[in-house]
Amino acid sequence: MKPNFFEKTRASHATRFVRATHHGFSPNPLALALALSLSIPEDSTVLSSVKMAAKDIMRAVQFNSYGGGPAGLKHVEVPVPTPNKGEVLLKLEATTLNPVDWKIQKGMLRPFLPRKFPYIPATDVAGEVIGAGSEVKNFKAGDKVVAVLSHLNGGGLAEYAVAKESLTAARPSEVSAAEGASLPVAGLTAHQALTKSAGIKLDGSGQQKNILITAASGGVGHYAVQLAKLGNTHVTATCGARNIELVKSLGADEVLDYKTPDGAALRSPSGRKYDAVIHCASAMPWSTFEPNLGADGKVIDITPGASAMLTFALKKLTFSKKQLVPLLMIPKSENLDFLVKLVKEGKLKTVIDSKHPLSRAEDAWAKSIDGHATGKIIVEP
Repeated sequence: MKPNFFEKTRASHATRFVRATHHGFSPNPLALALALSLSIPEDSTVLSSVKMAAKDIMRAVQFNSYGGGPAGLKHVEVPVPTPNKGEVLLKLEATTLNPVDWKIQKGMLRPFLPRKFPYIPATDVAGEVIGAGSEVKNFKAGDKVVAVLSHLNGGGLAEYAVAKESLTAARPSEVSAAEGASLPVAGLTAHQALTKSAGIKLDGSGQQKNILITAASGGVGHYAVQLAKLGNTHVTATCGARNIELVKSLGADEVLDYKTPDGAALRSPSGRKYDAVIHCASAMPWSTFEPNLGADGKVIDITPGASAMLTFALKKLTFSKKQLVPLLMIPKSENLDFLVKLVKEGKLKTVIDSKHPLSRAEDAWAKSIDGHATGKIIVEP
């Protein structure tokens, strides 16, 4: 039976409402009223879009310019983002902060980041899929996931965010939202540094390697210790005195207090020379590393500054066997899947420093800037 005039009119208003909302315009209130009263099947695309658009405002935290620290964060209400064809829309359950987040605010990555102001920071998230683009194949509404967002667009300090399907991993019930959200930047950096840069096989095969991990109680460091011990390694680690027992419990064979003479000099208590150093601490001169390295030793710097880049170039130009390797983490979903599986199996633990509600995101921001967090800092909507 053909639809009558009134049904056509209601459908027309509903379609206009959806299109207007998706393009950022305020729809006619009459269209909204008619759309919500449509006699359309529950699984209709139009009805789903109408219901989503009716709840199109979310709480978020953003900054509008460089600088300002925690005080520069602004609590705002903004439109819920719309996923593109290869993206999923997530209702966030946890977000974690990384030092790169406040470094972007500080202007340390200008002119590349952020792409524009205002900017909603943070990229490491966990949540539930509530919508998907037309080309998404592996996720559907209701799926629990972990995702890494692009630093170009950010979006993590909010109630909702969009993530690329290609950078999203399924999160089993054994992995909490906080554990999952902690993995992307920190876990993937540790994984890449060990497997790609240091050449360690995480199945335990291969010749034993001596590894040094600095700042081993931090976000990247505490994952690096655990992942390294999945391989055939002897791990020496540095951290503050208060975290020595924690780092030992994660598997480190030797732990140095970085404030002691031996710790500052990075000397192995057993006299070992390092095949690789996963350097997670602040800038340190090459002269500190060099005497502790084996003949072909590498220093893998996860946050290389100008001095590190100069050392990298000089070592390349002089064909030195001892190298400094600046790390640029490239996120891959298969590696994120691997890390989530390790957490599920109890082979990788996340140390949580603190949890903060989104309404107090500035407290989490200040704690990250302070630089002495043990493990990961969580923000929950």
